[in-house]
Amino acid sequence: MTARANARYVHQSPYKIRRMLDLVRGRSVPDARAVLAFSDRRASVAISKVLESAIANAHARHALDPDELVVAEAFANEGPTLKRFRPRARGRAFPIRKRTCHITIALRGSGEKG
Repeated sequence: MTARANARYVHQSPYKIRRMLDLVRGRSVPDARAVLAFSDRRASVAISKVLESAIANAHARHALDPDELVVAEAFANEGPTLKRFRPRARGRAFPIRKRTCHITIALRGSGEKG
């Protein structure tokens, strides 16, 4: 059984989020919590919220023990980009792209194969 959680329209670039997700993917939930707790990157806050939501979903829907779960999937897809402009000299404008992403985390029991 797998339990999922996702966060949509997170105001951070998917590249930065993916760097933290690579550290969490495949780890047990206590290890993943420790990695996120001791990371000083801003992405770890958003990822830990999604992880805690997935743990709550696993406990509520499938009655799984949080300490025996493993992060089976963790990925970040690109969301819509907010396009803004920065005024420059001589009436020019340079684009600013404020990127967003969708974070998805799936957990499964440690004894299951997937």
